Amino acid sequence: MPLPALRYLDVFQVEHEGEHYIGLNDPTGMVEEQVVLTPLAYYIAAHLDGLNCVAEIQAVLSKQFDGVTAREGDILAIVQNLDARGFLKSDAFDIIRQRRLDDFRSAPARPAHFAGKSYPGDGDELRAFLDQQFIRDGAPGECPEPRDGELPHLPGLIVPHIDLHRGGHSYAHGYAELARAGRPDTVIVFGVAHMAEPVPFILTRKDFDTPLGPVSCDHEILDRLASACAWDPYEFELTHRTEHSVEFQVVMLRYLYGADVKIVAVLCSMFVGEDGPKDPGEEQSIRAFLDACRECVTGLGKRVTVLAAADLAHVGKRFGDPFDITPKIIGAVARRDQDDLTFVHEIDAPAFYASVMKDKNARKVCGVNCIYAALKTLEGVASKGRPLHYGYAPDPAGGIVSFAAIALE
Repeated sequence: MPLPALRYLDVFQVEHEGEHYIGLNDPTGMVEEQVVLTPLAYYIAAHLDGLNCVAEIQAVLSKQFDGVTAREGDILAIVQNLDARGFLKSDAFDIIRQRRLDDFRSAPARPAHFAGKSYPGDGDELRAFLDQQFIRDGAPGECPEPRDGELPHLPGLIVPHIDLHRGGHSYAHGYAELARAGRPDTVIVFGVAHMAEPVPFILTRKDFDTPLGPVSCDHEILDRLASACAWDPYEFELTHRTEHSVEFQVVMLRYLYGADVKIVAVLCSMFVGEDGPKDPGEEQSIRAFLDACRECVTGLGKRVTVLAAADLAHVGKRFGDPFDITPKIIGAVARRDQDDLTFVHEIDAPAFYASVMKDKNARKVCGVNCIYAALKTLEGVASKGRPLHYGYAPDPAGGIVSFAAIALE
């Protein structure tokens, strides 16, 4: 009988007492513990594709390692260990996922998943930490006191979603600009669904908890957007549970405005495949949703800011590239990023998307869909993008991530 398949997992190297091991981590957060395997055990796990049986794995192992054999009981022990922890596509994982879904849907608000991990979990410590982001190297200076709701609000903003320790200075440039404008009533946050699901946009009905207090959902706008969906916008709502791209923005909004702003959290997932239209807006379901977003911006009498929580390039060995990072690579990435951002400054969503995709998104710009969605929503509302900051941060596993802050005016 075929053995169950390994789920999509992050893989990383571990060194302990001079020995090398392979670690597995669940990027969805459904399973929070990690598993560490010997290289041989990992080789067996990597051949769990849902098709191979024990005998076939034994044959591959013997061929690859010149006669090395593994007993059936040893292979099954590895399979059972992974299955018990939720790392395989099996009934055991389905039980774990359903339990997570039930807990999420019954919770009064979406918990602050990264509090105490990516930023301080104590409210006072968090406020001090965020204060520091505005005055650290490369930051704009102390955050301006937010203006009241009588001044014109900023139509749109692009900011990073990289962790605040590495990119907080870029967040600060964006949120300082937001503070200088009038306070919005609602912020539509387009985030990245890093674990892409087979629908273009994923909504959640949840308010968001933060260590500074909750941020409420604008249910009027949410219901309008949900009614424009040709798919069930809540089928994959659990994706919001551990997605950081929106959470970091909610923390910043609560820091800036307290409880005086609402949000609508929209995760951007699968738009079109390689055989799809070059402009996602040619897809009727995507066009209808973004038209509804624009109508909420222009037609409800509310002050709505559209925010794209978007990193740019992900380049280097950490992200599957075969090369090390050099000044030449960094310069090439920056030039291509600026090519793309030219069209952001022109509020030209189709041209931006085409620019990123002309090399099949070789730089792995994870924010391409949420930037496209923000620009498309703001057609006829914003007329230009004003660059506030551009930079990159090294990835500790080998690579760089680039990002920008841009005011859409």
